[in-house]
Amino acid sequence: MTRQAPADGAAAPEAFDAVIHAPQRLRICAMLDAVTQIEFGLVQERLGVSASVLSKHVSVLMDAGYVEQRKAVRDTRQRVWLELTAEGRAAYRGHVAALRKIVDQSEA
Repeated sequence: MTRQAPADGAAAPEAFDAVIHAPQRLRICAMLDAVTQIEFGLVQERLGVSASVLSKHVSVLMDAGYVEQRKAVRDTRQRVWLELTAEGRAAYRGHVAALRKIVDQSEA
């Protein structure tokens, strides 16, 4: 896992995103937002899901252009690394901002 550099402070535009909103995809995006890249197996372990379930969610995020994967050999085994694209990071942060606005409005 590689840590993500701090954000430049620019606010993401608020936008509810149905692709990201599904609970497992939201958790995947949250993990990926905190790092530059993370190994598929570590995401699977932290979510407590099967490889096939994670793969389906990652495919949806990839089809939306939000996640990229990179394959590499490590310890004689092929590993898959996941990372948010710039578009994915903006969409995730915009979705979180939209959720915060909903919560803030309900607390007002």
